[in-house]
Amino acid sequence: MAAEMALLKPASKFTSRIGSSSRLIPHSKFFTVKMSATAATPPPAMKKKSQKQEINESLLTPRFYTTDFDEMEQLFNAEINKNLNMNEFEALLQEFKTDFNQTHFVRNKEFKEAADKIDGPLRQIFVEFLERSCTAEFSGFLLYKELGRRLKKTNPIVAEIFSLMSRDEARHAGFLNKGLSDFNLALDLGFLTKARKYTFFKPKFIFYATYLSEKIGYWRYITIYRHLKENPEYQCYPIFKYFENWCQDENRHGDFFSALMKAQPQFLNDWKAKLWSRFFCLSVYVTMYLNDCQRTDFYEGIGLTTKEFDMHVIIETNRTTARIFPAVLDVENPEFKRKLDRMVVSYEQILAIGKSDDIPLLKNLKRIPLVAALASEIIAAYLMKPIESGSVDLAEFEPQLVY
Repeated sequence: MAAEMALLKPASKFTSRIGSSSRLIPHSKFFTVKMSATAATPPPAMKKKSQKQEINESLLTPRFYTTDFDEMEQLFNAEINKNLNMNEFEALLQEFKTDFNQTHFVRNKEFKEAADKIDGPLRQIFVEFLERSCTAEFSGFLLYKELGRRLKKTNPIVAEIFSLMSRDEARHAGFLNKGLSDFNLALDLGFLTKARKYTFFKPKFIFYATYLSEKIGYWRYITIYRHLKENPEYQCYPIFKYFENWCQDENRHGDFFSALMKAQPQFLNDWKAKLWSRFFCLSVYVTMYLNDCQRTDFYEGIGLTTKEFDMHVIIETNRTTARIFPAVLDVENPEFKRKLDRMVVSYEQILAIGKSDDIPLLKNLKRIPLVAALASEIIAAYLMKPIESGSVDLAEFEPQLVY
């Protein structure tokens, strides 16, 4: 599950230091996180005489989510909801059971050798990338695992799909955490499970947000993979070679949520659905754009131009999303990007104030006009004339989308 949801409940101080909600452990040996689809809480990583290393809150903007599981059980009760197409879910289940990537995430000596050659600022940037990505994937594991457990009696087929998706997310998180071991660090996922605060979303919001997160993850991964395949001189760390197959997991997860929304037409067919669809699109796109513009060194390090990369991902995600959401943003209107760029300017100024030596009261006073400017641009982007779209049969587009 990609990490693009921070604006839905933003951290109060993105530059603050935290010591209780995460733990990054210096690690001298190869590190393995044991996670499976049947383990509700992975064991914490243990290391003798290890010391906590504080991390910026901005590295942990991926959030952990919970929902109304009783409502979820009602939504997937076939006796109550006659719109459930169990034949479609059965077909999806068989695809997940095939487990195309079962043997894909196998490391080799290239990882450690490549990590040892990365130094200076780029090394810290890669640590940030691995840590953020691992946290986001682990967040998906926790949510999907709990949904699989809670829906087992109500709808065994849907429950098993959620459990198999948690398998995928656990595999991704473990692979990323092993990547951190190449840099002599490890994220304590067991501690993270207990210490992190969970954000509550109603089921329909889980559907919107998670569908977008999975699809934008697909486009991010496949875009980076294709770029590095064409420009191998920027292939500085082998994890990117795994992105082609990896992104297919993200795509399958998104297709599953598309099927879930089609089974709940009340989430797609009225004026409220159009407003919420635009809101979640904007939240995801703005969050990604603001986050990535703070990490341009990472994208430049692999030969990408950050804003061009982000706009490509946003446009492709928006086109994909238009196949199921009743309305989407007009992201191909040049004014949309201009608004994003103005948001970046305001956001960077807000961050700069937070890093200054001013007293807290003065910092807050200086932030007020900048926060107002940022909010006004976000609202203006939301109010731009949307593109009316609508639900269509997923099967018509799947081959074109995946390959």
